[in-house]
Amino acid sequence: MTQTILIVEDNPADILLIQRAFRQADLSHISLQIVRDGDAAVLYLSGEGEYSDRECYPLPMLMLLDLKLPRRSGHEVLEWIRQQPDLKRLPVIMLTSSRETLDVNQSYDLGVNSYLVKPIGFTALVEMLRTLNLYWLMLNEPPEFQYS
Repeated sequence: MTQTILIVEDNPADILLIQRAFRQADLSHISLQIVRDGDAAVLYLSGEGEYSDRECYPLPMLMLLDLKLPRRSGHEVLEWIRQQPDLKRLPVIMLTSSRETLDVNQSYDLGVNSYLVKPIGFTALVEMLRTLNLYWLMLNEPPEFQYS
């Protein structure tokens, strides 16, 4: 069964690196959907505009959310998600470069499920994604979603 992960990332180099790392980690059972700003993440999750076709843009099992985004920050997206009755249980992992205590604490205060700092090397990113897959998609018991 294919599982969908929504990646919210604005840096084209990071997007390519993450896609390459998923391939290298042999996570072919995962479908990656990518949006490049906070507003697009909200539209995707709402199923609005270009994202209205759920065959092409299925709701994710998990979201990897960058913190520093155009239009709407990762914190603003997270806050919006946690206010949506149909989405509030969506597992959200902050995947960012910031190690700032304020960013980490605010993310948890807003209900992030995990906060990961992007590793420097490619091999470390591949291992992080393998671990993420093992924990979040294989071992973790996901919440029930009631998408309307």
